[in-house]
Order: sequence, then structure tokens, then C-alpha cells
Amino acid sequence: MIVSTINVNGIRAAIKQRSPENLGLLPWLEATTADVVCLQETRADDEQLAGALAPALSDGWHLASAAGDVKGRNGVAVLSRHPIKSVKDLGADEFALHGRYVEVDIDGLTVASVYIQTGEAGTDRQLEKERFMSALAHRMSTVTDRDAVVCGDWNVAHTENDIKNWRGNVKKSGFLPAERQWLTDLIASGWVDVVRALHPDVAGPYSWWSWRGRAFDNDAGWRIDYQLATRGLAARACAARVERAVAYALRWSDHAPVTVEYSPAARCEPGAGPLGSANER
Repeated sequence: MIVSTINVNGIRAAIKQRSPENLGLLPWLEATTADVVCLQETRADDEQLAGALAPALSDGWHLASAAGDVKGRNGVAVLSRHPIKSVKDLGADEFALHGRYVEVDIDGLTVASVYIQTGEAGTDRQLEKERFMSALAHRMSTVTDRDAVVCGDWNVAHTENDIKNWRGNVKKSGFLPAERQWLTDLIASGWVDVVRALHPDVAGPYSWWSWRGRAFDNDAGWRIDYQLATRGLAARACAARVERAVAYALRWSDHAPVTVEYSPAARCEPGAGPLGSANER
């Protein structure tokens, strides 16, 4: 089972051909070996999303989505090559219509796509983010009895290895001590940061770079797109990579897909390891 996650930064922009070299999301979906793809920040209602993804759905992908109640904001989805057996929400009334969480069951695997708020330190936006994080942690505590993975844009860099300019962000949302401790507590409760487990003690691999300046060219990024898996599933994670475009002009989002291969067996095949480098297209 191969699982990818990507913040598309607007589904319609992601499928638009920005240049002859940049073909967008749909060709990526056609070429990917992933069985499940989690999308965040679709910025579309369910009908618009299905319309934008119509070629992929015609090719056999199944779709579950949760749109935000504010036009052009938020929105999450799960695409699966396997039939989706059930769809659930976060179970928190405050965020029921925010389009930040959708959870599905697929062939014995629970997969959730999550988009945590950006936040702003010292403001009500940060308080809302913290309430959402609390609700998310509660929801995650209810699925630890099965193989489950929660994928998405968490908008929190966990450690100094997860953000290039960590010194300049210690007082900003996304790298606040309380946010980082929240992730630490989630991991202590039994969840595994799969990419970090397979790529320990290295800077990155980053998954988001600002469109501005030369952040992408200088790899001055953040690692904020995670796959957190239950321990049994994480033990079968054989390979992980960030599918970083080889050039700025080839990007179709300010994030890059984060892809993990999970073995169906109790352990990985001998010699299995990271699929190429940690950062590659």
C-alpha cells in the first residue's frame, strides 16, 4: 500500500498547466504508483472538486471529500484506487463545516486527510488552531486499535531539523513550543512520524517552500506535511520520499507530495529502503 499526501494549494490551480514543462496534478495522478492520495487545501466545494478531478475519477479513482463553509478556503479529500467503505468527520461540532478533516476506511486501513490552521501567535486564530489540534488528538486516540495513518499539512515543524530558518521562527505559529510539544505528545501516545523514522537525524526532507524569493532554489523550506501512522503500520513502512520538483518551473503547488510505501507483510523485504533520495521528483 503506497500512500501520498499533498497540499494542492487550490485544486483548480494545481491542475492548470502553468507552463509547457509544468503539467500539473492530473498527469502526476496518472503517473503515480500511490494507492491512496490525500489532498489538502482544495479550495472547492464537493461538486467543483469532482469536476476538476473528473479525468482521474474516470480512470477509476474513488473520492471522498469535505469542503469548507467559506468559499475558496480549506477543503480536504482522499483519492483511493480501492473502494471507500466508510467516511467519517472529526466529530467536533466547532469544526464540522471547516473542511479540515476527512477519514475513510479502505481494505482494512483507516486513512485521514487533515489540514491544520496556519495560526498566528497571540491571536484568536492561534486559539482556534489549538482547539482544532486538541480535537484532532482526541479523534486520533479513537483509531489506534487498527492500522491507521493520518496524512496532511499539519502546519507545525516539530524539531529544528524540520525547518531551515528555525532561529527566525521560534516565536511564530508553526514553531511555537506548545505546538511542538503537542506533536511530541502525539508521538509519545503511539503515533509514528514515518518519514522521520526512515530519515532520522537529517535536515528535512522539507515539503513546503514559499513561492517568494529563492526559497525553493536554496531549499529553505519547512517539513510540515506528515504521515503519522499507528505503530503496527509504521513498522511496515519500507520507504519514504518527498517528491520535490527538480526545478521551480515544474512546481504545481508550494508543497511537494510526501509518499510512503507500506509493506503488507510483517516486515519489509530484505534490502528494502528509501525510494531513491529523500527529496526527488
